[in-house]
Amino acid sequence: MEILKKGLVLLALTANQAFAQGVDKPVNYISKVWSPDLGNGKYKNPIINADYSDPDAIRVGDDFYMTASSFNHAPGLPILHSKDLVNWTIINHALPQQHPVDVFSKVQHGNGVWAPSIRYHNGEFYIYYGDPDFGIYMLKTKDPKGDWSEPVMVFEGKGLIDPCPFWDEDGKAYLSFAYAGSRAGLKSVVLVARLNYAGDKVLDKGVVVYDGHELDPTIEGTKLHKRNGYYYLFAPAGGVATGWQLVLRSKSIFGPFERKVVMDQGKSPINGPHQGAWIDTQTGEDWFVHFQDKDAYGRVVHLQPMKWVSDWPVIGVEKGKKGTGEPVLEYKKPNVGKTYPIVNPVESDEFEAPLLGKQWQWQANPDGTWLMPSNNGALRLYTKKTPEGAKNLLDVPNILTQKFPADNFMATAKIKLQGNEKIDNERAGFAVVGEDYSQIFIRNTKQGQNLVFGVCKKGLTSGKEVEQQITSIKPNQYVYLRVKVTDGGKCNWFYSLDDKKYTAVGDTFVAKPGKWIGATLGLYAVRDTQINDSGYADVDWFRVEPVN
Repeated sequence: MEILKKGLVLLALTANQAFAQGVDKPVNYISKVWSPDLGNGKYKNPIINADYSDPDAIRVGDDFYMTASSFNHAPGLPILHSKDLVNWTIINHALPQQHPVDVFSKVQHGNGVWAPSIRYHNGEFYIYYGDPDFGIYMLKTKDPKGDWSEPVMVFEGKGLIDPCPFWDEDGKAYLSFAYAGSRAGLKSVVLVARLNYAGDKVLDKGVVVYDGHELDPTIEGTKLHKRNGYYYLFAPAGGVATGWQLVLRSKSIFGPFERKVVMDQGKSPINGPHQGAWIDTQTGEDWFVHFQDKDAYGRVVHLQPMKWVSDWPVIGVEKGKKGTGEPVLEYKKPNVGKTYPIVNPVESDEFEAPLLGKQWQWQANPDGTWLMPSNNGALRLYTKKTPEGAKNLLDVPNILTQKFPADNFMATAKIKLQGNEKIDNERAGFAVVGEDYSQIFIRNTKQGQNLVFGVCKKGLTSGKEVEQQITSIKPNQYVYLRVKVTDGGKCNWFYSLDDKKYTAVGDTFVAKPGKWIGATLGLYAVRDTQINDSGYADVDWFRVEPVN
């Protein structure tokens, strides 16, 4: 029985990883709604206008790699790749399932992967991330496009977050980290612990090397570097939406550290510019990747020029304060020795590949039965029984999501529901998912099928969805569900029976972020009862286009 159980677990892991690690199509996908490369040797920010929170990046040879927080979504730890720091693609997810697997089989909004760091050491890629409820994990690989190791618990404990490893020239290794006040009862401090050389276990509990309570509240997200004999801690402070980029330096890994604000908002429109990665190019230039919190759109990724002055970094462009930069909106592209084609993360999907595209993530760990990635050119979503006690859609694990890709865009799903005739109230739909959500869905009943518009406010707490029946439709009929998103996260819903005439539905809905994440676009199929076989929804295609 134990052998069978292990075999089933291995099969589920393999299936889940296969579903997550599909092939980008086409290879050089150019977004119709946001592309940062201006084609004239310059770029515009953000370089990724989507929710890649807490980005960290490295260069290995001529290649740049980035990862970001994924919180409760699975697969987690996206791996993005670029040749020039401006044009990025999603090449993998390092974490096919969130760990512990059983815990994250249920929706855990805002938990999971917080603020990872990615490093290259001794021919291997390492990612460290903090889960505030369990501790600091590490996983590694020799090929970032291939399989990553299972996560290893490096440092167990509540509230441990934002880790970054560092291997010194003398063979000693260290780990910088912070605490989440919600779990640890302490925040706004930076700590450094000794790490074994293998990088899989701390050797002590660490010591506080900087207390930010007085000058730098909510300091966190440390990145540890060494240059010209100085140890540097790059760290955001002041809060996600309102803070600044701080750098601490010392001749000793344990301090005392000097302090300098090296980037703030200044007179730019880029609020809270901080938390990210210092990267150098092959030609000796320095750059900094960071995020900007844009509420419903999530934390989008910016690229700033960086220079060193008297062994202090200056990030962005100096305008009002000497030694402190502010973000740029447009700038010349990094010099990487060559010019590379324009390419962007994939958004639209015709569902013709045998594996699921990498832009998609579930709200919780998949169990392997939720979908068939391509069935005669359509994504097949099998209806899954809603969890016991589920209040609304936010408690449903099998919502297939992707990030908002731009400030203004239009997304359309061609979808039909083949319900099980023995089941009443099977549903499949397209939703804008956040703490508030809205959606259009197909409901299958014993009397026939209907289109329904639903809105839920404060869905993570007491929210109950309010429904409005739109129209009846023929059973197993394809319908076209569309949302237009415009500045400020304003969402307007439409439906069509022929992809020609679209009818507006409901009032304008203003999207809200989820727990630590931006709003997402979600597809799902559910039912309320247990039966020996489910119905299913087929999604023929999902297309992201400019608002017309």
